[in-house]
Amino acid sequence: MVEATVVETTAAEQTAPERIALLQAVADPVRWTVLHLLAERPRCVCNLQEHVDVAGNLLSYHLKVLREAGLVTSSRRGRWVDYALVDDARDRMAAALPGAAAVPALLDAGAP
Repeated sequence: MVEATVVETTAAEQTAPERIALLQAVADPVRWTVLHLLAERPRCVCNLQEHVDVAGNLLSYHLKVLREAGLVTSSRRGRWVDYALVDDARDRMAAALPGAAAVPALLDAGAP
């Protein structure tokens, strides 16, 4: 059995393997949709289920992948589970892209 580890690094501290793992986590269309929904606001898993057309057990798997990648958090509220983006999720996703370090310099230089 493969054990999963939770990645807890800041955007500036990400190693190449961590960046690749993060990009692999967001590369799935279902997970991308979940991230898009959570970027708007935290949501209950029941609300996510209404917007993502997959079986409940498959949605749970995708949420687990996002939690293990350190992109979302979950909290239990009675029998419901609420999900939210981690505070630095956007920064970490942007920093994981190849050449992301050059983007601020290009913007400062006025490049198109």
